[in-house]
Amino acid sequence: MSVNKVIKRITTSTIQAMKAQGEKVTMLTAYDYSMARALDEAGIDVLLIGDSAANVFAGYETTLPITLDNMIYHASAVARGAKRALVLADLPFGEYQGTAEDAFKAAVRMMKESGVHALKLEGGIEIKENIKKIVDAGIPVCGHLGLTPQSINKFGTFGVRAQDQAEADKLKSDALMLQEIGCFAIVLEKIPAALAKEVSDMLDIPTVGIGAGNGCDGQVLVVNDMLGFTKDFKPKFLRQYMQMYDGVVEAATQYAADVKAGSYPNESEQY
Repeated sequence: MSVNKVIKRITTSTIQAMKAQGEKVTMLTAYDYSMARALDEAGIDVLLIGDSAANVFAGYETTLPITLDNMIYHASAVARGAKRALVLADLPFGEYQGTAEDAFKAAVRMMKESGVHALKLEGGIEIKENIKKIVDAGIPVCGHLGLTPQSINKFGTFGVRAQDQAEADKLKSDALMLQEIGCFAIVLEKIPAALAKEVSDMLDIPTVGIGAGNGCDGQVLVVNDMLGFTKDFKPKFLRQYMQMYDGVVEAATQYAADVKAGSYPNESEQY
Protein backbone atom coordinates (compact mmCIF):
# COMPACT_ATOMS: atom_id res chain seq x y z
CA MET A 1 0.00 0.00 0.00
CA SER A 2 1.39 3.36 -0.99
CA VAL A 3 1.50 6.17 1.51
CA ASN A 4 1.26 9.75 0.30
CA LYS A 5 4.42 11.65 1.17
CA VAL A 6 3.75 14.64 3.38
CA ILE A 7 5.32 17.76 1.86
CA LYS A 8 6.09 20.41 4.45
CA ARG A 9 6.19 23.92 3.01
CA ILE A 10 9.34 25.96 3.56
CA THR A 11 8.46 29.29 5.16
CA THR A 12 10.34 32.42 6.17
CA SER A 13 10.51 30.98 9.69
CA THR A 14 12.06 27.81 8.27
CA ILE A 15 14.74 29.85 6.51
CA GLN A 16 15.56 31.75 9.68
CA ALA A 17 15.68 28.53 11.71
CA MET A 18 18.13 27.08 9.19
CA LYS A 19 20.59 29.85 10.01
CA ALA A 20 20.24 29.21 13.73
CA GLN A 21 20.91 25.51 13.12
CA GLY A 22 23.87 26.13 10.81
CA GLU A 23 22.11 24.66 7.75
CA LYS A 24 22.83 26.38 4.43
CA VAL A 25 19.91 27.80 2.44
CA THR A 26 19.63 26.79 -1.22
CA MET A 27 18.04 29.21 -3.68
CA LEU A 28 17.72 29.15 -7.46
CA THR A 29 15.78 31.32 -9.85
CA ALA A 30 12.79 29.90 -11.70
CA TYR A 31 10.55 31.51 -14.29
CA ASP A 32 8.10 28.81 -15.40
CA TYR A 33 5.96 25.93 -14.11
CA SER A 34 8.04 23.04 -15.47
CA MET A 35 11.34 24.31 -14.06
CA ALA A 36 9.67 25.08 -10.75
CA ARG A 37 8.43 21.49 -10.48
CA ALA A 38 11.88 20.08 -11.18
CA LEU A 39 13.69 22.38 -8.75
CA ASP A 40 11.04 21.77 -6.11
CA GLU A 41 11.46 18.01 -6.48
CA ALA A 42 15.22 18.47 -6.14
CA GLY A 43 14.65 19.98 -2.71
CA ILE A 44 15.70 23.57 -3.41
CA ASP A 45 14.59 25.65 -0.42
CA VAL A 46 13.72 28.92 -2.16
CA LEU A 47 12.63 29.56 -5.74
CA LEU A 48 13.29 33.16 -6.76
CA ILE A 49 11.39 34.66 -9.65
CA GLY A 50 14.15 37.09 -10.46
CA ASP A 51 13.79 40.13 -12.64
CA SER A 52 16.70 38.39 -14.41
CA ALA A 53 13.85 37.00 -16.51
CA ALA A 54 14.42 40.20 -18.49
CA ASN A 55 17.86 38.87 -19.42
CA VAL A 56 17.47 35.10 -19.79
CA PHE A 57 13.91 35.00 -21.13
CA ALA A 58 13.53 38.27 -23.00
CA GLY A 59 17.11 38.96 -24.08
CA TYR A 60 17.45 42.44 -22.59
CA GLU A 61 20.89 43.66 -21.52
CA THR A 62 19.59 44.79 -18.12
CA THR A 63 16.72 43.93 -15.77
CA LEU A 64 15.15 47.38 -16.13
CA PRO A 65 12.61 46.75 -18.94
CA ILE A 66 10.63 43.99 -17.23
CA THR A 67 7.21 45.08 -15.99
CA LEU A 68 5.08 44.17 -13.00
CA ASP A 69 2.67 42.38 -15.34
CA ASN A 70 5.58 40.34 -16.75
CA MET A 71 6.75 39.43 -13.25
CA ILE A 72 3.27 38.41 -12.13
CA TYR A 73 2.99 36.13 -15.16
CA HIS A 74 6.27 34.35 -14.39
CA ALA A 75 5.68 34.31 -10.64
CA SER A 76 2.21 32.76 -10.88
CA ALA A 77 3.58 29.96 -13.07
CA VAL A 78 6.33 29.19 -10.55
CA ALA A 79 3.92 29.35 -7.62
CA ARG A 80 1.73 26.72 -9.28
CA GLY A 81 4.71 24.42 -9.73
CA ALA A 82 6.23 24.64 -6.24
CA LYS A 83 4.72 22.46 -3.52
CA ARG A 84 7.55 22.64 -0.97
CA ALA A 85 9.81 25.59 -1.72
CA LEU A 86 9.33 29.12 -0.48
CA VAL A 87 8.44 31.19 -3.54
CA LEU A 88 10.09 34.62 -3.60
CA ALA A 89 9.58 37.27 -6.29
CA ASP A 90 11.45 40.42 -7.22
CA LEU A 91 9.50 43.64 -7.44
CA PRO A 92 10.68 45.17 -10.73
CA PHE A 93 12.38 48.51 -11.24
CA GLY A 94 10.13 51.52 -10.88
CA GLU A 95 7.49 49.84 -8.75
CA TYR A 96 8.90 50.63 -5.29
CA GLN A 97 11.51 53.38 -5.62
CA GLY A 98 8.92 56.17 -5.47
CA THR A 99 6.45 56.71 -2.64
CA ALA A 100 5.79 54.18 0.11
CA GLU A 101 2.16 54.04 -1.01
CA ASP A 102 3.13 53.15 -4.59
CA ALA A 103 5.51 50.46 -3.33
CA PHE A 104 2.79 49.05 -1.08
CA LYS A 105 0.26 48.90 -3.94
CA ALA A 106 2.75 47.06 -6.19
CA ALA A 107 3.58 44.62 -3.41
CA VAL A 108 -0.08 43.89 -2.68
CA ARG A 109 -0.79 43.34 -6.36
CA MET A 110 2.12 40.92 -6.71
CA MET A 111 1.05 38.93 -3.66
CA LYS A 112 -2.63 38.78 -4.61
CA GLU A 113 -2.23 37.99 -8.30
CA SER A 114 0.79 35.67 -8.31
CA GLY A 115 0.44 33.57 -5.17
CA VAL A 116 4.08 34.00 -4.10
CA HIS A 117 5.03 33.92 -0.43
CA ALA A 118 7.49 36.82 -0.19
CA LEU A 119 9.07 39.68 -2.13
CA LYS A 120 12.63 40.84 -2.73
CA LEU A 121 13.55 44.52 -3.04
CA GLU A 122 16.94 46.03 -3.87
CA GLY A 123 18.40 48.83 -1.80
CA GLY A 124 19.06 50.16 1.69
CA ILE A 125 18.34 53.33 3.62
CA GLU A 126 17.06 55.07 0.46
CA ILE A 127 13.94 52.90 0.46
CA LYS A 128 13.64 52.23 4.19
CA GLU A 129 10.13 53.66 4.58
CA ASN A 130 8.87 51.84 1.49
CA ILE A 131 10.11 48.48 2.76
CA LYS A 132 8.78 49.18 6.24
CA LYS A 133 5.29 49.90 4.94
CA ILE A 134 5.26 46.60 3.05
CA VAL A 135 6.59 44.61 6.01
CA ASP A 136 4.19 46.30 8.43
CA ALA A 137 1.33 45.15 6.21
CA GLY A 138 2.35 41.54 6.82
CA ILE A 139 4.20 40.93 3.55
CA PRO A 140 7.58 39.19 4.05
CA VAL A 141 10.47 41.05 2.42
CA CYS A 142 13.98 39.86 1.54
CA GLY A 143 16.50 42.66 1.13
CA HIS A 144 19.20 42.84 -1.54
CA LEU A 145 22.51 44.68 -1.10
CA GLY A 146 25.84 44.93 -2.89
CA LEU A 147 25.53 44.80 -6.65
CA THR A 148 21.91 45.77 -7.22
CA PRO A 149 21.26 45.22 -10.95
CA GLN A 150 18.32 47.63 -11.06
CA SER A 151 20.86 50.39 -10.33
CA ILE A 152 23.24 49.37 -13.11
CA ASN A 153 23.03 52.76 -14.84
CA LYS A 154 24.11 54.41 -11.59
CA PHE A 155 27.01 51.99 -11.06
CA GLY A 156 27.98 51.85 -14.72
CA THR A 157 29.41 48.35 -14.31
CA PHE A 158 28.55 44.86 -13.07
CA GLY A 159 31.83 44.76 -11.13
CA VAL A 160 32.38 43.87 -7.48
CA ARG A 161 30.80 46.34 -5.04
CA ALA A 162 31.78 47.59 -1.56
CA GLN A 163 35.51 47.23 -2.07
CA ASP A 164 36.23 50.61 -0.50
CA GLN A 165 35.66 51.29 3.20
CA ALA A 166 32.91 53.87 2.80
CA GLU A 167 30.72 51.61 0.66
CA ALA A 168 31.45 48.62 2.89
CA ASP A 169 30.42 50.61 5.97
CA LYS A 170 27.20 51.71 4.29
CA LEU A 171 26.41 48.12 3.29
CA LYS A 172 26.83 46.97 6.90
CA SER A 173 24.65 49.83 8.13
CA ASP A 174 21.99 49.04 5.51
CA ALA A 175 22.03 45.34 6.46
CA LEU A 176 21.41 46.14 10.13
CA MET A 177 18.64 48.55 9.15
CA LEU A 178 16.93 45.96 6.94
CA GLN A 179 17.02 43.48 9.81
CA GLU A 180 15.67 46.08 12.25
CA ILE A 181 12.64 46.95 10.11
CA GLY A 182 11.71 43.30 9.69
CA CYS A 183 13.29 41.78 6.57
CA PHE A 184 13.51 38.02 6.95
CA ALA A 185 16.69 37.60 4.86
CA ILE A 186 19.13 39.55 2.70
CA VAL A 187 20.72 38.67 -0.65
CA LEU A 188 24.35 39.84 -0.89
CA GLU A 189 25.51 40.12 -4.49
CA LYS A 190 29.06 40.40 -5.78
CA ILE A 191 30.87 41.78 -2.74
CA PRO A 192 34.19 40.70 -1.17
CA ALA A 193 33.89 37.36 0.61
CA ALA A 194 35.36 38.71 3.84
CA LEU A 195 32.76 41.49 3.98
CA ALA A 196 29.93 39.06 3.24
CA LYS A 197 31.05 36.82 6.10
CA GLU A 198 31.31 39.79 8.45
CA VAL A 199 27.78 40.88 7.57
CA SER A 200 26.45 37.32 7.88
CA ASP A 201 28.03 36.89 11.30
CA MET A 202 26.63 40.14 12.68
CA LEU A 203 23.04 39.47 11.57
CA ASP A 204 20.41 37.24 13.15
CA ILE A 205 18.63 36.88 9.81
CA PRO A 206 20.15 34.73 7.04
CA THR A 207 22.18 36.04 4.12
CA VAL A 208 22.12 34.43 0.70
CA GLY A 209 25.12 35.13 -1.48
CA ILE A 210 25.78 35.30 -5.18
CA GLY A 211 29.39 36.04 -5.96
CA ALA A 212 29.89 36.78 -2.25
CA GLY A 213 31.92 33.79 -1.07
CA ASN A 214 31.03 30.83 1.13
CA GLY A 215 30.63 32.76 4.39
CA CYS A 216 26.98 33.53 3.64
CA ASP A 217 24.15 31.49 5.14
CA GLY A 218 23.06 30.28 1.70
CA GLN A 219 23.68 30.63 -2.03
CA VAL A 220 21.65 31.62 -5.07
CA LEU A 221 22.33 31.33 -8.78
CA VAL A 222 20.36 32.08 -11.92
CA VAL A 223 19.16 28.63 -12.94
CA ASN A 224 19.92 29.18 -16.65
CA ASP A 225 23.51 30.02 -15.72
CA MET A 226 23.85 27.06 -13.34
CA LEU A 227 22.58 24.68 -16.03
CA GLY A 228 24.89 26.07 -18.70
CA PHE A 229 21.95 27.30 -20.76
CA THR A 230 23.20 30.91 -20.87
CA LYS A 231 25.74 30.84 -23.67
CA ASP A 232 29.08 32.60 -23.13
CA PHE A 233 28.29 33.84 -19.60
CA LYS A 234 30.94 32.53 -17.23
CA PRO A 235 31.70 34.89 -14.33
CA LYS A 236 34.20 33.80 -11.69
CA PHE A 237 31.54 32.87 -9.13
CA LEU A 238 29.50 30.64 -11.47
CA ARG A 239 29.75 26.87 -11.28
CA GLN A 240 27.96 25.17 -14.18
CA TYR A 241 26.42 21.81 -13.28
CA MET A 242 25.31 21.02 -16.84
CA GLN A 243 26.00 22.14 -20.40
CA MET A 244 22.35 22.51 -21.32
CA TYR A 245 22.86 24.85 -24.27
CA ASP A 246 25.06 22.33 -26.07
CA GLY A 247 22.66 19.53 -25.19
CA VAL A 248 19.68 21.38 -26.64
CA VAL A 249 21.57 22.21 -29.83
CA GLU A 250 22.59 18.56 -30.21
CA ALA A 251 19.07 17.24 -29.59
CA ALA A 252 17.42 19.77 -31.92
CA THR A 253 19.99 19.02 -34.63
CA GLN A 254 19.25 15.30 -34.39
CA TYR A 255 15.48 15.95 -34.41
CA ALA A 256 15.78 18.04 -37.56
CA ALA A 257 17.90 15.37 -39.23
CA ASP A 258 15.38 12.65 -38.36
CA VAL A 259 12.45 14.68 -39.71
CA LYS A 260 14.32 15.52 -42.92
CA ALA A 261 15.23 11.84 -43.40
CA GLY A 262 11.67 10.71 -42.77
CA SER A 263 12.71 8.52 -39.84
CA TYR A 264 10.60 10.45 -37.35
CA PRO A 265 7.97 9.46 -36.54
CA ASN A 266 8.49 5.73 -37.04
CA GLU A 267 5.75 3.08 -36.93
CA SER A 268 5.81 2.83 -33.12
CA GLU A 269 5.38 6.59 -32.83
CA GLN A 270 2.15 6.90 -34.77
CA TYR A 271 -1.49 5.87 -34.30
